[in-house]
Amino acid sequence: MAGFADQVKAWERKTERKMDLTVRRIAFRMFSKIVLKTPVDAGRARSNWQASIGSAATGVVDTVDQSGTATIAQIEVIVANMKAGDTIYLANNLPYIRKLEEGGYMAGPKVVNGHSSQAPNGMVALTIQEFQSIVSAIGIELSIQ
Repeated sequence: MAGFADQVKAWERKTERKMDLTVRRIAFRMFSKIVLKTPVDAGRARSNWQASIGSAATGVVDTVDQSGTATIAQIEVIVANMKAGDTIYLANNLPYIRKLEEGGYMAGPKVVNGHSSQAPNGMVALTIQEFQSIVSAIGIELSIQ
């Protein structure tokens, strides 16, 4: 029979795994929502969301991913390597991303002030408002596993 110290160690390992899984799921769900809320003209804004651990990504991505599927898959790879306590970033370094977040819209390669019918309330700000419901849903998912 395992001693008390062994039981505590086992509980500690299980708790660490559960915490890691929880933060991974929260980050992935939030980041995925941001990507999918990003307006699509040519797909460049959506494909430039970059996840990284420890420091924010720099530079822009040259590929175009209108559906967001490839971008989300790349984010999933990064998120899968994070642990509770890590600092994870989601960056989009396109010069017009702030305008899109603030309600600008794309007219060809140019961003025009105004309202984006695809993201009138932004992508990041709107997803942050959903944080508590995302955490609650993930908590329920993990409690039934």
